[in-house]
Amino acid sequence: MEKTQPQEALRYCLYARKSTEAEDKQALSIESQVKEMQALAERECLHIVEIKREAHSSKEVGQRPVYNQMLEDIRSKKFNAILTWAPDRLSRNAGDLGSVVDLMDQKLLHEIRTYGQRFTNNPNEKFLLMILGSQAKLENDNKAVNVKRGLRTRCEMGWRPGPAPTGYLNEKHVDKKCQCRIDPKRAPVIKQMFEKVAHEQWSGRKVYRWLREIDFKTTGGKPLVLANVYVILRNPFYSGEFEYPVGGGQWYTGKHTPIIDKQLYEKVQMTLNENFIPKTESKEFAFTKLVRCGYCGSGISADEKFKKLKSGGVNRHVYYFCTKARNIDCKNPPINEPSLIDELIGLMDTVNLDELGVRTRIEEEIRRFNKFQSGVLGHKQDKVEIDVDVRNYTKYLLREGTLVEKRELLGCLQSKLFLKDKKVTME
Repeated sequence: MEKTQPQEALRYCLYARKSTEAEDKQALSIESQVKEMQALAERECLHIVEIKREAHSSKEVGQRPVYNQMLEDIRSKKFNAILTWAPDRLSRNAGDLGSVVDLMDQKLLHEIRTYGQRFTNNPNEKFLLMILGSQAKLENDNKAVNVKRGLRTRCEMGWRPGPAPTGYLNEKHVDKKCQCRIDPKRAPVIKQMFEKVAHEQWSGRKVYRWLREIDFKTTGGKPLVLANVYVILRNPFYSGEFEYPVGGGQWYTGKHTPIIDKQLYEKVQMTLNENFIPKTESKEFAFTKLVRCGYCGSGISADEKFKKLKSGGVNRHVYYFCTKARNIDCKNPPINEPSLIDELIGLMDTVNLDELGVRTRIEEEIRRFNKFQSGVLGHKQDKVEIDVDVRNYTKYLLREGTLVEKRELLGCLQSKLFLKDKKVTME
C-alpha cells in the first residue's frame, strides 16, 4: 500500500489591516483584530510566525507594501498560511485577490483562516473566497456611487462640498454638513479685495502687498501667497454661484450668503482679463538666465517697452529686472539694456580672455575669412599674421554681436554674474 506524504506544517502570518470606519477607530480596529486572532490561534494551536499590520487601503491594486511583502514571503516559503479577521482584510479588488488564489494554485499557500471560515486549495473553497472578495469590491464600487450621488444632492441643495474658501467658515454641526457661514473677521477684507481691483484697477500683486501690510491671515494662521489672491479673485463662490466639480461644467446656485454681488464679480473678471497679456510668441533677450539678482538671488528677466515719438516713429527699450521669485518685496531697481551692456563691457577689462576661448575663436574667424577671399572671391594674398585686440573684440560682440554671440560669450564665464543697484559684479 502506497504511503501518503505527511502534510507540511502550517506557518501562519497574522495580517491585520485597518477597516473603513472613521479615522479615529481605525488604529483600534487593527489591534482588536490582532487580539482576536491571537486568541483564535491559541485555541486552535496555530503557529504564528509573524504579525503584519497595515494602514493602507485595499481598494487599489498593488498599493500596499506590507501586503506585497507578505506575498513575497509566501513565495520564498517563509509562510504557507494566512490568519486574518475576514476575507475583505486581504483584498477589496480583483488584482490582489487573484494573487492570493494563484499562490494557492501553486501550492505555496495552503490555507487562509479567518475568524469564522477556513479556505484551502479546494475548488469550492477557492470559489467561495473569490465570491467574498468580489462582494467586498462590489461594496466599494457602490459606496463610490453613493458618495457621488450624495455630493450631487448637496450641490443641488445649494451647499458646496469641501472646505469653505477664505472668508467663510464651515459649520461644525453634523446636521449642517457642507454648509458654511460668513467669517466676520475675513469677509470684509475679501470684499475690499474685489472692490480695489474693480474700482481702483489694482493688480493682483498690489492686492497681495496690501494684504501683507495689514497682516491678513487665513483661519490656519498663514498669509495668502500671490497665487491664492488670484484664486480668490477668480472664484465665483463669493458672488453666490459655484461649479462642482471644478471644470465639470455643472453650475449651482448656492444658499450661502454672497460676500459680493455678481456685477462686482464680473467687473473684476473684466479687469483681470484686460491686465492679462497672453504670450503669443516667445521673446528672447540676450542676457536673461545669465545674470542673477544681487539682493535675493532670483533670476533676472527682461521685457520690452515701446514709446511713440512725435514724429510718428516708435522707440524700443529693453529693461532687465529681478523676477522676485525668492523675495516678492525685492527692491533691486531695473536697468535698461544699454546700461547693462556698459556694465558688462567694464567687466571685460578684468576677465582672463584666454579662459573664455575668445582668442581661439578670433583665429578661427580670420582663417574662415581668408578662405572665403581666396576660394570665393579669388583674391590671392600672402599669409599675414594679423594682430587683433581680443579685448576690444569681446566689447564689440557685446555691443554689435548677435543675440547668440552675446550669450555664447557670457556663457563661457566661469564666475557668476550678479546685478545689484544697476551694477554688475562677478563672484
